[in-house]
Amino acid sequence: MNRPSPTARSLSPTRERLHIAWDLLIVALVVANLALLLFDSLFLLPPLNSAFASVAPGLHDAYDQHIHANFLAIDLAFVSVFLLDVLLGWAIAIAERRYHRWFFYPFVHWYDVLGCIPLGGFRLLRILRVISLLHRLQRMHLIDIRRWQLYAIYAKYYDILLEELSDRIAIRLLDSVQDQVRSSDSLSRQLVGDVIMPRKQQLIAEVSGRLEAMASNAYATNRDDLMRYVSALVGRTLADSREISRLKRLPLGNQVAKGLDEALSDLACRLVHEAVEGLRSPEFNTLVERLTESGFDAGIKVDKHTDRVTEQVLIDMVEMLKEQIAVKQWRDKYD
Repeated sequence: MNRPSPTARSLSPTRERLHIAWDLLIVALVVANLALLLFDSLFLLPPLNSAFASVAPGLHDAYDQHIHANFLAIDLAFVSVFLLDVLLGWAIAIAERRYHRWFFYPFVHWYDVLGCIPLGGFRLLRILRVISLLHRLQRMHLIDIRRWQLYAIYAKYYDILLEELSDRIAIRLLDSVQDQVRSSDSLSRQLVGDVIMPRKQQLIAEVSGRLEAMASNAYATNRDDLMRYVSALVGRTLADSREISRLKRLPLGNQVAKGLDEALSDLACRLVHEAVEGLRSPEFNTLVERLTESGFDAGIKVDKHTDRVTEQVLIDMVEMLKEQIAVKQWRDKYD
């Protein structure tokens, strides 16, 4: 019977002891049943049967009369306990909602279910209960199979097999994708018509919103530098002006030119500030969306050259993925 993990539900000490006692009983019965199956199989071999009769005739006759003759009934007794264990584990899994569906338990614990088949041809499947036995011992912290050399070998080749299978499946799927791309009449038109155009307004709104946010953030971060640049630009423009040069020759001309420089610089900075603040206005949003839509329509225009370029880009991207998947990563892991 499979107990819930401690993280899933805390058990009372009494229930915990009952679970441990039941697990120990199942472990003992699995060992006894496997030993009985092995011994009875050897008992059927004439050379071993004769050797057993010659070494211990009394024990041989007792086994033959009481155990071998009633082997099916004895095996059914073991099977009934194993079947009860599966049903109890299934009921607990349903009560605790351990799996997504109530009927998942037999598929997850398939080795326990197959081990309950009492037919002669299926008795060899009883060896599958070794998996359940190791699982119970691992869960009870009596063993740690992850430290076993055999488990390390199994884990290594399991990883290799899983990676090779998944790589082959992935490469086969990517080959199919490339074939679909090559056989498409107009891939770019399909992408535009089926993917981009249904989301045109959302894409335009996203692009225009990002442009507005980028401009606002850039202004907030570099406002002081921008104002100094505007002031310097106004100062250089006035310094190069012939009219300002004539004005400076007049009495009090320098003071007037200086005041004019400050006034124009302040005016220019205010204009820049107001222009940036206007980025948040509905009118500017409408203007940006129109400009974005115009660029968007020009950007998605499809012709034969565009279609060939799009097809080749996708094929090359898929080919690059295939090369990456084909890399034997398990060699680096286990070398």
